[in-house]
Amino acid sequence: MAFDYKKEYKEFYMPPHKPTIITVPPMNYIAVRGHGDPNAEDGEYKQAIGLLYGIAFTIKMSKKGERRIEGYFDYVVPPLEGFWWQDGVNGIDYSHKENFKWIALIRVPDFVKKADFDWAVSEATDKKKNDFSKVEFLTYDEGLCVQCMHIGSYDSEPATVQLMHEFMEQNGYALDISEKRFHHELYLSDARRVPAEKLKTVIRHPIIAL
Repeated sequence: MAFDYKKEYKEFYMPPHKPTIITVPPMNYIAVRGHGDPNAEDGEYKQAIGLLYGIAFTIKMSKKGERRIEGYFDYVVPPLEGFWWQDGVNGIDYSHKENFKWIALIRVPDFVKKADFDWAVSEATDKKKNDFSKVEFLTYDEGLCVQCMHIGSYDSEPATVQLMHEFMEQNGYALDISEKRFHHELYLSDARRVPAEKLKTVIRHPIIAL
């Protein structure tokens, strides 16, 4: 049976529907950076998602080709994630999505090294006849955070964020969003198939102890 990160690491992917404090260890990702409204048809964000999945599945399916990745085990591709920010805004202004800057991400197993990633980019470029040069290999150490499972549309996230911040302050922490620590979302539902009111999204914010 394929290793499923959502099931094996529920503390990161399936938190309760109330805020909790968690320390997130360093993880490796494939990532694409960009800006603009994620809902724009044929926009930069949707193109980035296609690039990410192209590389993610090239790595996963390497088992069927000539590439032998040391330590490889079969796994379910982890969910799409995103870091979001806006210049001059401490948090997120949902009314001006055109000003979003983002890093779209998909976690890769620890056995995937930079050389394996480079191979996957070359392999996908050759087979899919597409330019994957925007995809990068990223190691990110998220550290101490407050997080919560949000149920509902992305536009209704501010209510959950408010609960997170109240919980954070009540327990002696302060928000620590910066140029290196971001508003973080993990998408557990496919927005193309799941009604907006049933979408499951993990929201995570960096914090610091007072």
